[in-house]
Amino acid sequence: MSAIPAIHSARRQLGLDEDAARDLYERETGKRSLRLMSAGEQGKVLDAMRRAGFKPAKSGLEGPFAKKLQALWIDAWNLGIVRDRRDAALIAFVKRQTRVDHTRFLIDGEDAAKAIDALKAWMTREAGVDWSSALDRPAWLRLPGAQIALAQWQILIKAGMEPAAIEPFRAFVAEHAKPVDRMEAKDWQPVMNLLGERVRKAVT
Repeated sequence: MSAIPAIHSARRQLGLDEDAARDLYERETGKRSLRLMSAGEQGKVLDAMRRAGFKPAKSGLEGPFAKKLQALWIDAWNLGIVRDRRDAALIAFVKRQTRVDHTRFLIDGEDAAKAIDALKAWMTREAGVDWSSALDRPAWLRLPGAQIALAQWQILIKAGMEPAAIEPFRAFVAEHAKPVDRMEAKDWQPVMNLLGERVRKAVT
């Protein structure tokens, strides 16, 4: 199996530009092109990169923006617009938006914003999430969890599973967590998960 993808990942992690990488290739194998190397020679290059500090990506998500992206991905799954909640599907989405191969390499704030903004725009377009934090809105409705949960409720209303009114929503939240005006950011995830089960049934 070719070691080239792992070598390219190592280059990015170690911050080697093309000339520096080719110098390393030549020191280890006498060749400056990966394509001209045997599998054994590519292995020598990869071993040298490991000695230089390369650590292969672990399974799952890593990186400074991974938790934020994963949380939004699960939110989109609970809204019924993401059909594959696995980390691999999120990584593929991030790559499409940023051309960065993995969340562990997503370290630039502008690149991360492309993926985050694309996810939020998708949730607005497909599920009606209103991300407004205008001061004329109730404080509880300026929390992202509340905004997503309310969008979930609207999906259930359109599916004929709930009445078109805010009071049943308030009652649902109070029954499974707290009254809406006492909800904190951390309190919304269990509510979104419960609503997500119903939403996924409604949209399948």
